[in-house]
Amino acid sequence: MFKPARMKKLRIITLDKYADSAVSSLHESGLVQIEDISERIQQDAEWRQILKPSSTSPFTGKISSLLMKTSGTVDFLKSMARKEKGILPLVKGFISPPPIKKVEVEALDTQELIQKAEKVLGEVESKTKPLEEKINQLDSRKTELENALRVARNLSNFNVDLGLLEESDYVSVIAGKLSLESYDKFMGNLKDLTDEIVVFDQDSESKGFKILVVVTVNKHAEEVLSQLRKMEFERFEFSGLSGKPDELIGKSQSELESIAREKESILNQLADISAEWFEELRALKEELEIEKQRNEVFSSFGETEKTVLFEGWVPEKKLKNALLTIDTSTEGHSIVDVTDPDVEKDEIPVQLDNPKFAKPYEMFVHMYSPPNYREVDPTILMAFVFPFFFGFCLTEAGYGIADALIGYIIFRGLGRNSKTMANMGLIMIACGVWAVILGLVTNSFIGDFFPRFIWGDTAMALPTTIPSINSFAHPENILIIAILVGVIHLNLGLAIGAYNNIVRGDIKEALGAQIVWFILEAGVVLLALGYLLLGGGILMYAGIGVLVLSLIMLVYFNGMFGIMDVSGFLGNVLSYARLLALCLSTGGIAMTVNILTGICAEMIPLIGIVIAPIVFVGGQIANLAFQTLGAFINALRLHYVEFFAQFYIGGSQKFKAFRAKRKFTNIGGK
Repeated sequence: MFKPARMKKLRIITLDKYADSAVSSLHESGLVQIEDISERIQQDAEWRQILKPSSTSPFTGKISSLLMKTSGTVDFLKSMARKEKGILPLVKGFISPPPIKKVEVEALDTQELIQKAEKVLGEVESKTKPLEEKINQLDSRKTELENALRVARNLSNFNVDLGLLEESDYVSVIAGKLSLESYDKFMGNLKDLTDEIVVFDQDSESKGFKILVVVTVNKHAEEVLSQLRKMEFERFEFSGLSGKPDELIGKSQSELESIAREKESILNQLADISAEWFEELRALKEELEIEKQRNEVFSSFGETEKTVLFEGWVPEKKLKNALLTIDTSTEGHSIVDVTDPDVEKDEIPVQLDNPKFAKPYEMFVHMYSPPNYREVDPTILMAFVFPFFFGFCLTEAGYGIADALIGYIIFRGLGRNSKTMANMGLIMIACGVWAVILGLVTNSFIGDFFPRFIWGDTAMALPTTIPSINSFAHPENILIIAILVGVIHLNLGLAIGAYNNIVRGDIKEALGAQIVWFILEAGVVLLALGYLLLGGGILMYAGIGVLVLSLIMLVYFNGMFGIMDVSGFLGNVLSYARLLALCLSTGGIAMTVNILTGICAEMIPLIGIVIAPIVFVGGQIANLAFQTLGAFINALRLHYVEFFAQFYIGGSQKFKAFRAKRKFTNIGGK
């Protein structure tokens, strides 16, 4: 429970005709982590004499190609699906998302799955491809019409058939938009260009611009264009356009409306296809992903002419199930060698093994680093201490209730379809409960909400308050508690670190890195007791002696720099004062919001009664959000920086079972 799961190493040999069956069964059971031995075969001369590296299945390329095609189709159909509009469906999806519908599928071999995928994709493509092509045609035509509409609107003051403006054998027509500043410059340069040019202009609807129509002979067209380009001239393309601008505007608008209606009809057809096929295609995508993983794992094996060999890891608790799965799938034609890992040489994967209540906190440990196979797993300790630290940082009953409710909503909502979100929901509930408990005993419920607004006497305290730790009256006592909690937490880490070092046989490291601090603390306690209780005497001198001994040990085991570690240790202890700082800031800001609310209600005539609730709700929600985030980060920081630093090694690889991840499919009703 306080150690990672015990592991067993497997070496499996079976006939090649049973390899597919063994791989499929192990993949579905998700019991074993497969190790890649291909590199070892190539490097070890003894292994190379009897084995050669296996290769991936010949169907892998085809499976990968079909998977890419299926993924593209699934994404396309998802984008075409009908979506409910408005904020209500969004909120409903967060609070109560629909459960994932699983599709029941048959257990197919690779070739059968390829045939199924080709058939399904062919059928869907026959329905979607013509519609996609039609949409592309409509979009292309829409772009042409939008350009025509833009040109026609800009040239609407020129009552001329646009077909007449196209370039002829002798004359070029250039139309576009130019800023007034550039227009003046261009007109000033005309005399230097040519006399064979005519310019028509009108004011543009865009302020500060002119619409120009420049007519010149072909031989001067490029020179005129060159001058205009230097002035950021926006040229209009009217090739293929005919009719007067007003006629063209009406015609283009009418056709655009027709295109919009036709496109909407096609999108409705695609939405119907999405509703019919999306779930089946999503399931097919998952089947192909699983089959691809199975086909690729063979490259991790070794083989002879008629046998295959592969290695893996299995948690000791699941060994019997793994052996039964292998024996059944190979019809008894397999040899399995089970050995204990070599903790010095093997890279042993780590699987955390904790009770159900502590499981959600495993993700925090993995975020930092999976523990070493031989060291203590701190997950259970985090399950108790992290919510307490969060509650200490928040120490606000009203906010704690809100956080617990948010956690419950996440657990019952998004947690239905996501294990990670379910775990986060449970963590938030535990954190919220601790915040409520600590808030009630320290006199904080939305700051001083009840004394100020309900009872009308800010000197009163909640009936659940313990007077000596009233956060508004005796913050110094809360500081003492925070420091004591820090000392206990650090000592727990030191004890675990000493145990880990002793188990590894590193007694010197245990004495110099952990035990020395227990001796130093004992010296401080004896010195303090002798001074405070006896006013000196033998107890005080004993404390001084123990302190000197601890300093000698620090120098002996860690060199002269060991003395500097004293300030580091003191810094770690004082770091827990952040518990007080965050506790007071939460209640203090909540009280400030309450004061501002009262001021708005009392001092602002008429509208004050309207502004006050807005100030109260907005201020408290903002404080809740910031303080919840701060409490979460600092509770995590006290573990990662102060606690883990006393003992944690980590650096192991997480156990990754060879598992078929079936989120959207079931085989035969499983």
